[in-house]
Amino acid sequence: MRRRPSWKPESCIASRRFNKTEERPNPRRADRTTLADEVGVKAARKLKAQRDQTQGVWFGLGMMGLIGWSVVVPTLLGAALGLWLDKHHPGRISWTLALLVAGLVIGCLNAWHWVAKENQAMRDQDEDDHGGRT
Repeated sequence: MRRRPSWKPESCIASRRFNKTEERPNPRRADRTTLADEVGVKAARKLKAQRDQTQGVWFGLGMMGLIGWSVVVPTLLGAALGLWLDKHHPGRISWTLALLVAGLVIGCLNAWHWVAKENQAMRDQDEDDHGGRT
């Protein structure tokens, strides 16, 4: 009686070369795709940084100063107008205090509106740079 071999021809390395029916996933291809994506994202980030060179530490400090002045100027104008009204038209209420508070409120609303507009512009630019991804 003839004994059959314990190995199967499909498991032999020689038969695998010629057996083209089974498709195995190529892990290197998936790695290349993710590597290419990472390289693309880093290149886009680098190009964006080169385009927006003006936004550094001084840019941030300038923005803080601009926001500060947008609050201070209406407050001081309100106080100055209030002093003039108190001097020329005295009354029961202090025009200085009332217009100082009114100027402060107007300045804060002005700064809030400006910051919201800049924030929206930065979000729109970020969406454009990333193609809708966040």
